[in-house]
Amino acid sequence: IYLDHAASTVVRPAVRAELARWLTDEVGNPSSSHAAGRALRTAVEEARERVATALGAHPQDVVFTSGGTEADNLAVKGLVWAGLARGRRHVVTTAVEHPAVLEPARWIAGHEGLDLSVVGVGRDGRVDVDEVLAAVRGDTALVSVMAANNELGAVNDVATIGAALRERGVPFHTDAVQAFATQDVDVAAWSVDALALSAHKFGGPAGVGIAYLRRGVPVVPLSHGGGQDRGVRSGTLAAALDAACGVAVEAAAGDRADLRDRLGALSDRLAAGLLAIDGVRRNGPDDRRRRLPSHVHVSIDGVDGEALTFALDQAGLCVSAGAACGAGAQKASPVLAATGIDGDAAIRLSLGWTSTETEVDRGIDLVTETVAKLRAVGGGAVR
Repeated sequence: IYLDHAASTVVRPAVRAELARWLTDEVGNPSSSHAAGRALRTAVEEARERVATALGAHPQDVVFTSGGTEADNLAVKGLVWAGLARGRRHVVTTAVEHPAVLEPARWIAGHEGLDLSVVGVGRDGRVDVDEVLAAVRGDTALVSVMAANNELGAVNDVATIGAALRERGVPFHTDAVQAFATQDVDVAAWSVDALALSAHKFGGPAGVGIAYLRRGVPVVPLSHGGGQDRGVRSGTLAAALDAACGVAVEAAAGDRADLRDRLGALSDRLAAGLLAIDGVRRNGPDDRRRRLPSHVHVSIDGVDGEALTFALDQAGLCVSAGAACGAGAQKASPVLAATGIDGDAAIRLSLGWTSTETEVDRGIDLVTETVAKLRAVGGGAVR
């Protein structure tokens, strides 16, 4: 039973077909001027237009990357480096950002001798808009606040933050990797200058992502070469992956409203079943409007966290103890530490476009049975 769609979800059939088409039926380089190259370039540009339509952006603002991590790094480092040229030496982000944002922010701050302000969050995992804006200075080069948290599913008010920062002339970046599958993502409504997506979170293949970079906002590239994509990301375009990503974006945006409602009902069912277990508490926002419908994050008393995730895996249930970003390593969650939640026995169960009531009900049964077994032997802690 797969309940870890926040880590990666199932590739959509139309996406598989698009990927196979360009991998098996075509050959060439999208930068070549001959017919074969032009065909691949057309596929990439059509994908770029699909993404732009879904985001409310201009196609030239869309840069395909190798995934969300590269998209975040390109935005954080590129915008901060550009800000340095104008004397801006301060960066603002939050304590619950994905490592793809926090680590480059820490790196560039240390490397360039910048000031880094890391804004805390409430116990529900959401940032306070006023606290973010209060951290902004006259020399702030970038503010980065995620649209939705990957562990707790907490949704932030990025539109209000973006509007205030636009008035101040401060560049704003948001990691929307977890948000896109179920939330209406509109770069104009959010007033963002940069945004990151990753295709494997909404039915596309792994290995391709999207960096929205608003034209007119200076960005220093991470790599230099042939000058593809406005010179922001040089290198041969991965036409098959980019085309497949475009199809995934269009499909995800097209069925988002229905998926949001369906996953909301499924997550309510899942949460109710888990909360029926003695000593289980749900984490994240209480208000359904402030959390992703795909995420159910719980803490469980009386069991060891590592033993629980191992036992659930052995029982045939795939869940996560946090973000799937540490090369398989189990370590304390910075997100839970920032919220003050005890993470020793906390798990994230997440739903995707293929999730069913049968999977949810079986997942509840497996968690119930596993917790009972571990408690019977003293929590299952490994000494």
